Amino acid sequence: MRKVVNIVWNSLKMAIEELRTNKMRTFLSLFGVTIGIFCIIGVLATVQSLKQNIKDGLKDLGTNTVYVQKWPWGGGGDYPWWKYVKRPEPKFEEMRPIKTRSQYADAVAFMLFNSSNVEYKDNLLTNVSWYGATEEFNRIQEIKLGDGRYLSSSEFANGSPVIVMGYENAVKLFDEPQKAVGKQVTIAGRTATIVGVMKKAGQSMVGAWDFDNIIIVPFNFCRQVVDERNAGRFLLVKGKEGVAVDVLKDELKGIMRSVRKLRPTEDDNFALNDVTASSQSLDALFTNLNIGGLVIGGFSLIVGLFGIANIMFVTVKERTSQIGLKKAVGAQKAYIMTEFLLESSFLCIIGGFIGLLLVFLITLALSAALPFKVFISAGIVALAMGISIGVGLLAGIIPAWNAARLDPVVAIRSK
Repeated sequence: MRKVVNIVWNSLKMAIEELRTNKMRTFLSLFGVTIGIFCIIGVLATVQSLKQNIKDGLKDLGTNTVYVQKWPWGGGGDYPWWKYVKRPEPKFEEMRPIKTRSQYADAVAFMLFNSSNVEYKDNLLTNVSWYGATEEFNRIQEIKLGDGRYLSSSEFANGSPVIVMGYENAVKLFDEPQKAVGKQVTIAGRTATIVGVMKKAGQSMVGAWDFDNIIIVPFNFCRQVVDERNAGRFLLVKGKEGVAVDVLKDELKGIMRSVRKLRPTEDDNFALNDVTASSQSLDALFTNLNIGGLVIGGFSLIVGLFGIANIMFVTVKERTSQIGLKKAVGAQKAYIMTEFLLESSFLCIIGGFIGLLLVFLITLALSAALPFKVFISAGIVALAMGISIGVGLLAGIIPAWNAARLDPVVAIRSK
């Protein structure tokens, strides 16, 4: 064990000495490794952070929730919008058949969504999105409250003029969210009382519900002040625990076709949307981005590999007499090879560490500029160190082998 520690320590000292005595030469050799690690880890960290943010946003939509809507999610050049525009919008009356006939649905809700100004005394918020929800909405999408309470069953049934307000809206109107509870505001010409304020949810790349900037009201109140024909609307169906979303969609398809009295030869005139397809397409996209980052960084690492190999060839030549002395006093080939391989690896680890440090500084800047936090996971750090060690071993293998094969007498005499 002491022998191994001695080899590692000597190799580390030699790598540091090389940096100290030949700063420019070593820096230029490490530069390729640094840039390679910077490219690879920078891309992986950014893509992973973006992917996590988007998946968290999609998760907010519900991993086992189906949205019954007029338009299917997605798009592109071949999106047949002329076909979908003729479809009818979901209706409130279609909620009950789903609740009574579905064996796999755990909760069903109907939503109206619209936007209007929200006024409190002299303060005005323009174009605030608001949702008119039925009672089971909170069972499908968890509403996290910071202050006050959620809407009650009697308020849903009676269509009471009450509001649960998003965090940012409450801050803009009242400066402090807790001050909003109990206050009366005017929306769409009607006076309504704020009974609760949601916790700050933060920004999401997906957008999803954007709970920070919306208000939620009982559906029966919403339909009093909004013309349903001009408002957006959809049905939400949450599956029971353990029910696959595809199974739920198959059941809903049969129910909706029956409700809308579609003949077997007729196409569906509704869309059943869920986050599964979006997640799969995102996985493919992010995989391609990661591959691109690896390819770009790989070219830089190849340059770095040759740079480190060159400096190790020079180092072997400069230390030829020292190698001869070590072999003369009994140092074996494996000892010499290990010493040079470790030194090469340490040099690459230093280059990789500098690359990681640069990525870390970039993540701080990106986190401040982007609507999501960019982070470097432990797995990415381990990958960076693994790549650095691998490049070091590849770069040092031939110089180390040449050093191990030197004849001790010839090596000692060389100057």
